[in-house]
Amino acid sequence: MASNLAYPLFFIVLVILPCYTMAQTSKNISLGSSLTAKNDDNSSWSSPSGEFAIGFQQIVKDGFLLAIWFDKIQEKTIVWSANGDSLVPQGSKVELTSDGQFVLNDAKGNQVWSADYSTSTGVSYAALLDTGNFAIANQNSTYLWESFDEPTDTMLPTQSLKQNGVLYARYTNTNYSTGRFMFTLQSNGHLLLYTTNFPQNSANSEYWSAKYTDIGFQVIFNQSGLIYFTSKNGSILSTISANPIASQDFYQRATLEYDGVLRHYTYPKISSSSEGRPMAWSTASFIPPNICTSIVQARGFGACGFNSLCQLEDAGPTCLCPEGYSILDPNDKLKGCKQDFAPQSCDAADAPDEFDLKEMKNTNMPFLDYELFLPVSEDWCRQSCLEDCFCVVAIFNSGGQCYKKGLPFSNGRIDPSLTGTKALVKIRKDNSTLKNGGANFTKKDDSTLIIVGSVLLSSLGILNFILPLVTYVVVSRTFSRKALEVQPYKGMNLKYFTYEELKKATNEFKEELGSGASATVFKGVLACDEGKCVAVKILYAKVGENDMEFNAEVRAIGRTNQRNLVQLLGYCNEGKHRILVYEYMINGTLASFLFGEARPNWYQRRQIALGVSKGLFYLHEECSNQIVHCDIKPQNILLDDTFTAKISDFGLAKLLRLDQTRTITGIRGTRGYVAPEWFKNLPITTKVDVYSFGILLLEIICCRKKYDEESADEDQIILADWAYDCYNQRKLHLLLEKNDETNEDIKMMEKYVMVAMWCIQEDPSLRPSMKKVIHMLEGIVDVPIPPDPSSFTSSILLDLTH
Repeated sequence: MASNLAYPLFFIVLVILPCYTMAQTSKNISLGSSLTAKNDDNSSWSSPSGEFAIGFQQIVKDGFLLAIWFDKIQEKTIVWSANGDSLVPQGSKVELTSDGQFVLNDAKGNQVWSADYSTSTGVSYAALLDTGNFAIANQNSTYLWESFDEPTDTMLPTQSLKQNGVLYARYTNTNYSTGRFMFTLQSNGHLLLYTTNFPQNSANSEYWSAKYTDIGFQVIFNQSGLIYFTSKNGSILSTISANPIASQDFYQRATLEYDGVLRHYTYPKISSSSEGRPMAWSTASFIPPNICTSIVQARGFGACGFNSLCQLEDAGPTCLCPEGYSILDPNDKLKGCKQDFAPQSCDAADAPDEFDLKEMKNTNMPFLDYELFLPVSEDWCRQSCLEDCFCVVAIFNSGGQCYKKGLPFSNGRIDPSLTGTKALVKIRKDNSTLKNGGANFTKKDDSTLIIVGSVLLSSLGILNFILPLVTYVVVSRTFSRKALEVQPYKGMNLKYFTYEELKKATNEFKEELGSGASATVFKGVLACDEGKCVAVKILYAKVGENDMEFNAEVRAIGRTNQRNLVQLLGYCNEGKHRILVYEYMINGTLASFLFGEARPNWYQRRQIALGVSKGLFYLHEECSNQIVHCDIKPQNILLDDTFTAKISDFGLAKLLRLDQTRTITGIRGTRGYVAPEWFKNLPITTKVDVYSFGILLLEIICCRKKYDEESADEDQIILADWAYDCYNQRKLHLLLEKNDETNEDIKMMEKYVMVAMWCIQEDPSLRPSMKKVIHMLEGIVDVPIPPDPSSFTSSILLDLTH
């Protein structure tokens, strides 16, 4: 399925022969005709054969759907609908008006839906054809509007899906409003299955695709049961479904179901089987092969909703809840699951021994981790989750990796292929139900209130004494709680250092590791931590932050935890001293490693590039406060003892939150890495980091700086321009004159150059997300040919000369 297949010659003939030239008989629907929605009366217009009907279907007690359905089978399967998002009541009317408009009005005469077409050429009639296509025609029998051109969730034989065509899954099996999945042929010729940003209809994350060098033109469903994807010249790019059957004996449809699976169904045109059982729709084929493992998205509900698990069975995907959880809505299995017990509190009232971890084998929940530890034992992973009030699930695998997740978790799946991976789900041992909402008192608080209440009730005479006391306690506790709330670092394992401690640790700031526009970094040794080396970063006073801004930044940075980010260990905010304490990176910066004499090998460079991309993806899409770095460059990439790349300096000067279009007025970043939108007063988004990463990736590939004034060849001064010229002229070897190892892997190197070219497109919308960058670097998706990015040269030059 979804692959190029070899077929016998007669199948190719079936594909090539046009299947739309068959004469269609029809029962013409004249101007002024109408249908009214009535209970227990599915009034309709039929096709000539009677196989299809259009009219009202009663979906709920007082909710009607204007739809087209199969009318000769017991199961009146709907294949098209007009008002799935807004059902109409009894008494509503659909009419082909005397002036040629096809409109649906509710019982009060308000227009709910209308077919969009021009009546300037004159409408003569409408007809429901035997193909299931409802058409509106002029006197020349030219179709002005067709339901086939505006599908909902289903395609029928002789129907095609053209560029920008979309099928939307319904919300549930019985709810015809727009759901969570879409099947679309994009204008660039890519055929994709997407999850949506439900309840919005926009695309979220692709989970199946058909992409080819030739631009896809249309998806055709022919009468012989073949669904295939063609280019503009008619050549077959791929086959979606091959089910050669006699169309006169079977009904067929291809439906994007509410569970996200596109299924090709058949139904025999006989009333019952030889065994006397009623016939039903049979699945001929479906994509993707396993929806449970196909959907892996950085944000969103996954295949089965938040806090749930997807398991593929013979009948299709099944959504399950872990132990201690129950389904949120029995009528909507994709809505996810909820906890049935009181979650672990972060105060002393909930000890770890009150909870247990239930093991689920062959289970994983990719993405949305907030911590990763490796290599560790399973016992260590278990204990770490039990002692962490934020941890609700730990994922442990045979590689000794321990991922911790909070609520809600997503992308849950149970699959035999996940051998060696297990989920450890935290539940309360006593299975107690959720506590009353809003009650934050401990047991001690409750007993205190009971005693105070008893005294008040039994001895009103001492009210004058008790009242001031209670007032004092309430006020003092309120201020105490506010004081705690002001501290932004609770639960983040950040250590507070005094200025004197750090002064002593750095031997009075003696050994400088580096300096920049906003800070100087010194090497330190923590006597309190067995002589552990740290990097102590002193922020300059000219940064101009107040305490609230500094606290917000430390809170955001402290919550990040990913192996490709430098870990923040602690901080100091004492008077004018604002200092951050980071883990020490023994191998220094990528700049010194990349541009020095002992250059990293090609494998190391590829791993560094992939590590940086994963760190940026985490900052952009996975951490609790999304962060735009704004200054990606080799000097801000540090290397640990295994040469693992770690991003530093994220969020130090000011967080650029993604719910704001632009939070600063001046250009940020380092010359040569700054995206063009900084110069054009355009909104600043995560795509500025993608641009900087593209320049950095070229430096990693070529082991040379972005700008080389000393180059003997003027064409080679700007690395980005030179790299594209070499790529375009098929002379990539010129970039690698001193790098024989990379020359041996020229195909991989070419792919990396292509990824870089996509990243540095002048138009931010053309740049891929960091998730897409990772997939391209890892070979999960193909890298399309990048457009000519010559227009960005002026931006780079402008950047370098300011």
